[in-house]
Amino acid sequence: MTPEELAAGIPDGVRFGTSSWNYPGWRGLVYHREYQAKGASTRMLEEYAAFPLFRTVGIDSSFYAPPTEEVLRGWARHLPAGFPCVSKVWNQVTVHTHAGVQQPALAGQANPDFLSPDVFLEAVYAPYRAAFADHTGPFVFEFQAIARRDGIGPGEFADRLDTFFSALPREGEYAVEVRNEEFLTPMYFAVLREHGVAHVFNSWTRMPSIGDQLDLPGSVTGPFIVARALLRPGRSYDEAVDAFAPYDRILEPNPELRRDLVRLVERAVQTRIPAYLLVNNRAEGSAPHTIAEVARLLPGRTA
Repeated sequence: MTPEELAAGIPDGVRFGTSSWNYPGWRGLVYHREYQAKGASTRMLEEYAAFPLFRTVGIDSSFYAPPTEEVLRGWARHLPAGFPCVSKVWNQVTVHTHAGVQQPALAGQANPDFLSPDVFLEAVYAPYRAAFADHTGPFVFEFQAIARRDGIGPGEFADRLDTFFSALPREGEYAVEVRNEEFLTPMYFAVLREHGVAHVFNSWTRMPSIGDQLDLPGSVTGPFIVARALLRPGRSYDEAVDAFAPYDRILEPNPELRRDLVRLVERAVQTRIPAYLLVNNRAEGSAPHTIAEVARLLPGRTA
């Protein structure tokens, strides 16, 4: 089936996309022009948004630094009206203890801006409202694994989230992705539900599968669903990069992951809420191909 035929069978309100778009290896699959790895990001985004299976995109670079209004306006000029993006929030807001990767001098020090509403609103929320309002989908707060020695247990983490989201504008769309399995408690889900914040169903190295997360009581917490199919559990990011580049074909099919994504589509349809389902190249080897394979599995398909 062609991408157009597959896209026609995706339910309204369900938006598939990929984690970032800057992959020249997708030439002939998503892109018709040849791009270099650097310097063509916005032109690639324009072609990306025209691909029939893509109805959203994950902006991952915003995790390392918040995009300026100039950058956001540049992206907006290359997107069709109403095309929503799922943006990772600057890690200055979500890192509890500095690892020292970007700033070695801060290694091991507590981050004073951890879950700071003021930093998020000034550095992230305000620029998006000013320059990217037509394309702002959910903001994803990605919390990388927090070590036990840092002293943040499941209860305190949920309490900190409660305080943080109480200070944010209600009109924003927010989602939380955790990398600590022990944080998936009834209290965590209750806090997110109270504030209309989505739990991000993530497939990652040391997390339960997306399906196992979906089976947890009350795990659909927001008025929309967000999923990020990143890695097969047990595999590191670096291993996947080495194994799968240049991301032009599926090298390691993951039927369980595909079925889990279909289940999320079904849940979105049953509950009549939107879904943003992002797939990373490192999940199977090629995110566009994975999305196509999931689309083939959707209910009502005959081929």
